[in-house]
Amino acid sequence: MNGYSEDKAALERRMKRIEGQVRGVAKMIEDDRYCIDVLTQISAVSRALENVALELLDDHLGHCVADAVKGGGANAEEKIDEATEAIRRLVRS
Repeated sequence: MNGYSEDKAALERRMKRIEGQVRGVAKMIEDDRYCIDVLTQISAVSRALENVALELLDDHLGHCVADAVKGGGANAEEKIDEATEAIRRLVRS
């Protein structure tokens, strides 16, 4: 089971809202809206995606990584390395 399973419905709702925001940005471009207004909306979409990513990371650390660490061994090291790489990707984006 994934760490986010309990919050899956809420995550799906948030992603649908973000999807709507992205469609709105596309419509703004189609309608030749003012550049700064488009950039403001793109920034809002980026923040919304970052918040979803952070929530998923928190769930992953709290469930998947924590469970693996309790069990110890190679699986624990693998989960920690996996989480570290995910954090690196998030920080770079």
